[in-house]
Amino acid sequence: MTHPTLLPRRFGAMLYDLLVLAALWMLTAALALSAVHGRVDVAHPPMVWEWSLRAALLGVSGLYFALSWHRGGQTIGMRAWRLRLHSLSGPGIRLPTALLRFVLASLSLALAGAGFWWAWFDADHQTLHDRLCGTVMLKLP
Repeated sequence: MTHPTLLPRRFGAMLYDLLVLAALWMLTAALALSAVHGRVDVAHPPMVWEWSLRAALLGVSGLYFALSWHRGGQTIGMRAWRLRLHSLSGPGIRLPTALLRFVLASLSLALAGAGFWWAWFDADHQTLHDRLCGTVMLKLP
């Protein structure tokens, strides 16, 4: 059937998803600038603008991943690399679990990918955020 996915394949999917995120971030920034009619000096933005935009970009990223995992277990990058996220407790990923997984994976990336490197030593090749969320990334045939 399927088996756990090793890190190189996951990183390939992450690179594909980074391209999707770049497009979503550009759209988000364009909408934010449009909302203020372009009256922000992007070279020297006010702190409230800068932090609001960062929060919006993080929110868009979280929604992209969480909704993709919840609706079909795959992001666009995961589809290209033939990966699917599964819950250990049954079919489908609940939205709160998907959101928690995004937060934990983001923290892992912020800490030099520590939770991803965990998979090299895990008997089931699970990342730390998968282990904590009760999910597993599988390679499709």
